[in-house]
Amino acid sequence: MIPLLDELSRKTAQTQLGGGLKKIEDQHRKGKLTARERLEYLIDAGSSLLEIGLFAGEGLYAEHGGCPAGGVVVGIGSVSGRQCVIVANDATVKAGAWFPITAKKNLRAQEIAMENRLPIIYLVDSAGVYLPLQDEVFADKEHFGRIFRNNAQMSAMGIVQVAAIMGSCVAGGAYLPIMSDEALIVEGTGSIFLAGPYLVKASIGEDVDAETLGGASTHSEISGVTDNKYPDDKSCLDAIRKIFDKLGEPEKAGFNRAKPALPAQNPQEIYDLLPADRVKPYDMREIIARLVDNSEFDEYKELYGQTILCGYARIDGWAVGIVANQRKVVKAKGRTGAGGTAGPGEMQMGGVIYSDSADKAARFIMNCNQKKIPLVFLQDVTGFMVGSRSEQGGIIKDGAKMVNAMANSVVPKFTVVVGNSYGAGNYAMCGKAYDPRLIVAWPTAQMAVMSGASAAKTLLQIQVASLKAKGETITPEKEQALLQKITSQYNEQLSPYFAASRLWVDAVIDPLDTRIWLSMGIEAANHAPITKPFNVGVIQT
Repeated sequence: MIPLLDELSRKTAQTQLGGGLKKIEDQHRKGKLTARERLEYLIDAGSSLLEIGLFAGEGLYAEHGGCPAGGVVVGIGSVSGRQCVIVANDATVKAGAWFPITAKKNLRAQEIAMENRLPIIYLVDSAGVYLPLQDEVFADKEHFGRIFRNNAQMSAMGIVQVAAIMGSCVAGGAYLPIMSDEALIVEGTGSIFLAGPYLVKASIGEDVDAETLGGASTHSEISGVTDNKYPDDKSCLDAIRKIFDKLGEPEKAGFNRAKPALPAQNPQEIYDLLPADRVKPYDMREIIARLVDNSEFDEYKELYGQTILCGYARIDGWAVGIVANQRKVVKAKGRTGAGGTAGPGEMQMGGVIYSDSADKAARFIMNCNQKKIPLVFLQDVTGFMVGSRSEQGGIIKDGAKMVNAMANSVVPKFTVVVGNSYGAGNYAMCGKAYDPRLIVAWPTAQMAVMSGASAAKTLLQIQVASLKAKGETITPEKEQALLQKITSQYNEQLSPYFAASRLWVDAVIDPLDTRIWLSMGIEAANHAPITKPFNVGVIQT
């Protein structure tokens, strides 16, 4: 674990530099704070910021010079005591221009605000769409325009939106702050217009400077587009704090919270409990004991469906229902001749979902919805059990039951990818496609349709068959070289950073930060009362 944590620390420090030290110095010379400095100044002293999508864009757009953190900083934090989402364009990265991943990350920020009914703050400093990639960011449903649609819908939902124009704000991007409830602007550095001076000159032949066209005085004194102007970044951010200081109290969902308590078992022992080899077994109960308050886990159906652990606990005081993959090999006590269920004394592989464990998890998930208890999924899953015995026993039917109950849950769901996250197991254990309020990965996580070894052997068979069909002779040496190449390529895609760069997960985190992510996530979810009845539709029986 130590090398993995060192890698996480190194990647974090590098990514947080954005466009680099020179670009940061350029911002300071202009009298501007950087995006991260703005967030640090804005949030309450001593409070935590959950940064969403730090590694978004990692390894992407190399031919364009890269786009660290997607060119935008997003976080959940507290401003004047009020939890909110904050979105800050990073002008050190291509002047804050919008890459495809930038749009995706902004939409994720708005999704979090909408699902949890959290106020949202936009700190705008962007040159607009990155034109060389405009075809990937402009016209589709989940592209740039969706952001303004969300602006409108959030306003109708009563979700507070406050925007500060702290740099460039150009073209379609000009609508984002002006569709917010309040729009502030910084003098000298902030500007907002549908077309900049060069485009105005090219379009209608008018010579006009940026300040006259769309500066703070123009829009605060003449057009009325912005509400107020401020002399510098800090005074503008102070004004936002004053706005949030006067917000009315939000409604609550009413999730149960007791006095928080630390785990009785030392959380740092997680580092030693997780084997470096992702195939080796371990006891997930020991991990849970180091995540939950007082290390107390009230297990549900402890002796049935043992490859999934279900039970009630508290995390930082919040009541939760935990659904976790057990990675130990377990001995089942099934009925004789019961099709896909285990026979007496049959051994079941850890990390695999069997019919009985899927059945148990479905029932537990329904119980948590009945009791209004948020769900936490701890993933270390290789998939559902395969083979004739399982198929004849109806594993697909039982898996569908679990997916149905989980997908239709109305209580908030949170997912932690501890280790493996393969195939349909990812889906059943509330992968990204199933709307977890937050989904994070530990550095030990691996996400793909199947494990590297299985995928490589399958892909090798396909490639060898194709080459033989073309008349090529495949020697054992050539076959081994092909396998190594395929394995190397596939393993790159298993990395949690590969997932994080594409926003399949919100963050890669140190396991010791799991409690704060879950606690702040449930606190956010508690702002959104549950209004939809729990209904699973047709359950396969």
